[in-house]
Amino acid sequence: MRVATDIGGTFTDLVAVDDQGKTILTKSHTTPPNFEEGVIKVIQKSGVCPQEIKDFIHGTTTIINALTERKGAKTALITTKGFRDVLEIARCNRPDLFNMVFAKPRPFIPRYLRKEVEERVSFDGKIVTPLNEDDIRTAVEYFKKEKVEAIAVCYINSYANDEHEKRTVELIRKLWPEVFVTSSIEVTKEWREYERTSTIALNSYVMPVASSYIDNLDRRLKEAGCHAKEYIMQSNGGTTTFEQAKQTPINMVESGPVAGVYGSAILGKMIGERNIIAFDVGGTTAKCSLIDNGEVKVTTEYRIERTESYAGYPIMAPVVDIVEIGNGGGSIAWIDEAGSLKVGPQSAGAVPGPVAYGIGGTEPTTTDACLVTGRLSAENFDNQVDMDAVRAAIQEKVGDAFGMDTDEAAMSILRVAEANMYNALKLISVRRGYDPRDFTMVAFGGGGPMHCAYLAKELNIRKVIVPIAAPVFSAWGMLMTDVRHDYIQTNIRRMNEVSAEELNDMWEGLLSQAQEQFEKEDIPKENIVCNYIADMRYMGQEHTVKVNVPPIPWSEETKEEIIQRFHDTHEHFYTFRLTDTPTEIVNLHLVAYGRLTKPELAKIPPQEGPVENAKKEIRKVYFAEDGWMDTPVYLREKLGRGAVLDGPVIVEEAAASAVAAKGQRITVDDYGNLIIETEVQE
Repeated sequence: MRVATDIGGTFTDLVAVDDQGKTILTKSHTTPPNFEEGVIKVIQKSGVCPQEIKDFIHGTTTIINALTERKGAKTALITTKGFRDVLEIARCNRPDLFNMVFAKPRPFIPRYLRKEVEERVSFDGKIVTPLNEDDIRTAVEYFKKEKVEAIAVCYINSYANDEHEKRTVELIRKLWPEVFVTSSIEVTKEWREYERTSTIALNSYVMPVASSYIDNLDRRLKEAGCHAKEYIMQSNGGTTTFEQAKQTPINMVESGPVAGVYGSAILGKMIGERNIIAFDVGGTTAKCSLIDNGEVKVTTEYRIERTESYAGYPIMAPVVDIVEIGNGGGSIAWIDEAGSLKVGPQSAGAVPGPVAYGIGGTEPTTTDACLVTGRLSAENFDNQVDMDAVRAAIQEKVGDAFGMDTDEAAMSILRVAEANMYNALKLISVRRGYDPRDFTMVAFGGGGPMHCAYLAKELNIRKVIVPIAAPVFSAWGMLMTDVRHDYIQTNIRRMNEVSAEELNDMWEGLLSQAQEQFEKEDIPKENIVCNYIADMRYMGQEHTVKVNVPPIPWSEETKEEIIQRFHDTHEHFYTFRLTDTPTEIVNLHLVAYGRLTKPELAKIPPQEGPVENAKKEIRKVYFAEDGWMDTPVYLREKLGRGAVLDGPVIVEEAAASAVAAKGQRITVDDYGNLIIETEVQE
């Protein structure tokens, strides 16, 4: 069997597929702080035999949790003389220009643990000042006294010549074998000293946490009898081995969420939809991403903790371009100092959870509001739901403050939550020059199917797909991924001055790195596939746009084609092109895939007999525009291929409910996906 597990803030999900295409879907509660315990529990709950697992793929929130909760290691930095305060200086551009009390993010590595070394490499890779190894010895002795657990090494311009960084790491390991140490070149060879220093600082900060977690998970799996090939989901939409993940854990910062985006792209290709908006609502957050013509957008300009008024911390690692907000099933409804109703970002999480869980939660959440409005059924919870307690919490915390009854208060919570989700969806579509009417939404997670129909209607999206494994779709997406490594090298060259042969040589260097890495991971050559991306700009510009370029070898004619592609891409994002201005390549970006065996989607049997046979009940459901309506509820597992249901209607499964309003229609496709369609208002 191939098994994927995904740890979320509230639930740990599992999807398993055997050689015959049989699929097992299971959810169980996440078990902080010992997350590996939840993985073992969900495997046991699924009934999967650990000895039969051939490939094990895992997505985790361990890294992002360690960063946001500041639970990483005591970390030190060794850097070039004169650059000790790069982390402090950061960037001068401020996200909130008129904030008179703006404060820069405090570095994860305090100043007293940042030491300088005499060395210097120029921008073109020439050694200006040789490495002073005595400075390294002095720094290591100091760090030992300070009981440092991890060391980050980042020298200026090391992306152009990594000789000094390699020697420094070699010397540190010789002087202090027990300490965790990484250099910037192990994570990125892209320029910009602040972003590189921040990235390697965060990578070292989480290294001990990641190593301990991965080792514990590996040990628990082996104790359970699982001796499968083990992979971990990376932020770039691909997987890597457990061992590699311990070296560059920062690549797992968005390990779980990106799998659902990648799964959406795969599903879209299967059913002929190449323009996709992936929409995932879990227990803690709502996430969305845009897939343009089958291409998952990847960026190296990712920041954690960034808000409209806070700069956050840059991570120069390839991350699927996701907009994430603190609005999920466990998001708490509260009233701010101005008397406005807010939902999230605070979450009740897995413990104490929503009031409906009955394990100590007292604050009303989105899940509680869905129960009161009829979108969820108390029968589908693992516990006996005390509806009186749920209604009382909503009335006391929200209803009384606004003079509303409980039903109106619950609907108000949902409308605020959905308004937040609507804004996030606009950020990844309208605000980036895309028309939502040209896209199909794939809605998944425990809450995505509940909110998608309303949001699609607001955005004029014609079609919504609720996939067959919606509640555990991110785990399903992991089963569809390949091993992926990104190799990015800064080498600024003007297109009218550099020859095709020189560019081919640069690409060959990246290709040899990829082949060497896959050799270590036992990926055969015939399974290696590479995509080529160039970060390009007009001469005089500061930032770049990513351009998909042809595979090598390049000729002079290929260069002209690439320049034309750049003009087209630049015009799409910025509405203009400068055809008379010279163009530059800034970074070469090689995306190397090691293809893995993937499960095939099986078609479900056709609908037999009237769809009324699948009806569970008629339930009163509160809709924003129409108030309380008698709404038929159907069981998803009893619906066959070709079944058609007109809204208002709910299609229910154990861990999710798909809700369609009046004027919308649900159709079951060949693979069991629910297709929700609505008329578009021009």
